[in-house]
Amino acid sequence: MGTITRSLANNITTSGVILPAGITNSSVSAVTSFANAAGGTLTLLSTQTASNSATISFTTGLDSTYDEYQFHFINVQPVSAGNYTFQFNMSTDGGSNYNVTKTSTFIVAYHNEADTDAALTYDTGFDLAQSTSFQPISSGVGNVDESASGSMTLFNPSSTTYVKHFISQTSSLRRDAVYGYTNYVAGYGNTTSAINAVQFKMSTGNINGDIKLYGVKKS
Repeated sequence: MGTITRSLANNITTSGVILPAGITNSSVSAVTSFANAAGGTLTLLSTQTASNSATISFTTGLDSTYDEYQFHFINVQPVSAGNYTFQFNMSTDGGSNYNVTKTSTFIVAYHNEADTDAALTYDTGFDLAQSTSFQPISSGVGNVDESASGSMTLFNPSSTTYVKHFISQTSSLRRDAVYGYTNYVAGYGNTTSAINAVQFKMSTGNINGDIKLYGVKKS
C-alpha cells in the first residue's frame, strides 16, 4: 500500500466519510471534476496571452452553460510608453461587431508613493450613458514594470430577457507620477440579445498580458 493510499485510508471513518485531513493536493490532483461540487466553483474555460497584440477577444465559451462568467486580468499593460486605459466591449454577433449599448459608473481611488496625494472619487470621464463605445475598466496603466490586474464579472450573458450586468475591480500603477490606482466599474449592456463575445484592448496601441475566462458553477 503506497504512502498516499495509507494516508487516505487512515482518514476515512467507519461510515465511509473522508476526513478533512485526507484531502490534499496529492490525493485530488488527478480529479478532473466534482459532479456534486457546490455552486460558486470556478471552472477555467480558456486563457489568452497577448504579446504586442491589438486586442484580446473571447469568441467562444460564453453561452448558457453558466449564469456567471469571470475574466481575470494578470499584468495587462500597454506596449507603448505612456499611461493608457484598459477597456472592453461586448458583441451579440459572435465578434463581428463590438458595439453593445452600455450605461455605467466609474469610481477611482488613488494614492502616490510619496504619500502626498490620495483620493476616492467618481470619475465622469470614464462612465458611459447609452454609449456603444468601449468601456474603460482600468485607467492610467503604465508599460515598464507597471501593469493592471484584477477581474470582471459578466452576469447571465445568454439571457434573452434581461440586460447584461457587469462589475469590475482592477489595480494599476501609473508610471509618470508613480500612483497606485484602484478602479471600480459597474454597469449594464442595454440589450436583451445574448452576449456571445467580449473584446479587451488598450485605448491606444497594442497590449501585453494574460486574461483567463472562468465559468462559475451553478448552485
